[in-house]
Amino acid sequence: MTEPLRVLVVDDSLVVRRVVTDALGREADLRVTTAPNARSALARIAEGAPDAIVLDIEMPDMNGITLLRQLRQAGHKMPVIMFSTLTESGAAVTLEALAAGATDYVTKPTGAADLQAACEQIRVGLGQRIRGLCRRRVATAPVAVAPRAAPRPASPLARVELIAIASSTGGPNALTTLLTSLPGNLGVPIVIVQHMPPLFTGLFAKALSSKCALRVREGEAGAAVVPGDVWIAPGGRHMVLTRDNTGLRIALNDDPLEQSCRPAADPLFRSAAKLVGRGVVGVVLTGMGQDGTNGCEAIHAAGGRIVAQDEATSVVWGMPGSVARLGLPDAVLPLEHIAADLQRRCAYRSLAPTANKGGV
Repeated sequence: MTEPLRVLVVDDSLVVRRVVTDALGREADLRVTTAPNARSALARIAEGAPDAIVLDIEMPDMNGITLLRQLRQAGHKMPVIMFSTLTESGAAVTLEALAAGATDYVTKPTGAADLQAACEQIRVGLGQRIRGLCRRRVATAPVAVAPRAAPRPASPLARVELIAIASSTGGPNALTTLLTSLPGNLGVPIVIVQHMPPLFTGLFAKALSSKCALRVREGEAGAAVVPGDVWIAPGGRHMVLTRDNTGLRIALNDDPLEQSCRPAADPLFRSAAKLVGRGVVGVVLTGMGQDGTNGCEAIHAAGGRIVAQDEATSVVWGMPGSVARLGLPDAVLPLEHIAADLQRRCAYRSLAPTANKGGV
């Protein structure tokens, strides 16, 4: 029988520690201990490193980001999940924590009808993240990547007109690495779905834009999709593409969740495949689950190209792994090689247009 995963919950609120312990303590495969502050957490970690840490940010003696930096500087590589509030300030410090080495984040329950409902949100949200992030501690056989999927329209040098990117767990840092490596004269617009709640996506777009040669913004209904711009789907809404007589534009909707997500990459990818056809390059980065697979199938069928992040550089190889197992990618690459690959593909833009001019 596999030993339970050891989870350390660090939060200065006694109520939060009790609720999280009650929620996760019901799971047979998780064993929870707690610490009321950073110094107590360091003492517990010195006694025996946990498999995962759930970390609050605001604490009186040493905040969570300072503790996180100390852990990373000391060489601790266990997953650290920030447990943050769904507020603008909470989103800002969570993004700072991700940049400092946090693995993922979960927002504290809001709008729960009662304590039992809050516990269920924590059990599902945190429990899923912990299991997904801790799978790497168990040695597994290499994942078989399927042969290339069925042939699609021949267009070895199809002109790239759009890059569409999907990412989730580990995505903020992966996107930062990728986008900051792309030049301002890339000549191709980029649209992105990163699984994030409202408030987070706008702040994330601003943070990226300050670091990138490209202009990064949160998706706006009706905005033109033109070269030099990067659009990130707003939290809580699906982002898709439409076309009018001036070109591609962004549309937002509140359609049902797909793959338990909104925004989800699948609707965006499907719309890109329908409107841009073989001129699309779909990129699937690190993330839990299978979002992007259905959309990549549509891109493949339309003759577009697909690039997936490899397992070694992914925090979680769920999304890119799902695409790779179907043999859909033209390339499965380490994160640090994807920017150069995209630039090479975009160098073919001098060829004839390839877009499907039909409407969604």
